[in-house]
Amino acid sequence: MNCLVCKSGTMIDSFETYFAKLKTGYAIIENVPCKKCEQCGEILFSASVIEKIESLIENIEKISSKIFIFDYQSAA
Repeated sequence: MNCLVCKSGTMIDSFETYFAKLKTGYAIIENVPCKKCEQCGEILFSASVIEKIESLIENIEKISSKIFIFDYQSAA
């Protein structure tokens, strides 16, 4: 699959860290599966991964804290 941004790079399977600003603080989700452009570094998450991230964020917003850091693989 070619990159949607630079049009010439190839998207490869990779893992990235996802950052989200919440009402109560921040969430950092490590090792999130994605496609990443070998040339420009553009990241693309699949719809199923985004759904899981949204579900995780919805659950952690109920907990009162400032920073949440967790591993996608163990939370998914």
